[in-house]
Amino acid sequence: MVINLGEQSSLLNQFIAELRDVNIQGDSLRFRRNLERIGEVFAYEISKTMPSGIEEVQTPLGIAKVKIPSPPPVIASILRAGLPLHDGLLNYFDKAENAFISAARVYNPDGTFHIQFDNLSSPSVDKKHLILVDPMLATGSSMVLALNALLERGTPEHIHIVSVIASKDGLDYTVANTDPKNVTIWTGAVDPVLSPKKYIVPGLGDAGDLAFGKKL
Repeated sequence: MVINLGEQSSLLNQFIAELRDVNIQGDSLRFRRNLERIGEVFAYEISKTMPSGIEEVQTPLGIAKVKIPSPPPVIASILRAGLPLHDGLLNYFDKAENAFISAARVYNPDGTFHIQFDNLSSPSVDKKHLILVDPMLATGSSMVLALNALLERGTPEHIHIVSVIASKDGLDYTVANTDPKNVTIWTGAVDPVLSPKKYIVPGLGDAGDLAFGKKL
């Protein structure tokens, strides 16, 4: 299932608009904060789909019964661009376990590239809700590679894939290479085109560089 929150009228679209805006992108602090705020929006929406339990809370005047999402999920992000988005989800799922995946494009002399997977730091994901985040879902290759690596740590109860902006091709690839019965894909916008270098158009550019500075 694919859920495009950008189709709704909400503050999420304002945050995405600022991420895209070349006149605002130069402020890396604001760029990171907008990714974080978007992560908080996704966390709230995802929480409404998760199982919950009744918790009894002692107040000064009695016992209040509160319906709370339970158990906490595992939040996994693809380094480095995923970190601010991860932080936003963790602000709300503050009891979550965490996983980090190192995966990057390695370009060949002819301009083609492959995804290189370097490292995974993760708890068991068996029978848990797994939330896998990366701001940009371009080709979908990194997301599927990261998910397959995480699945070596167990079989989740349910998988939530989160991207701020997805390409149509990347979305189709991810849907085709994941289990539709056990995966929900969340996005804030779907853009129609991938450039020859496989960047999303209109997209926003390189999210990692905009958040943390250009790499060599």
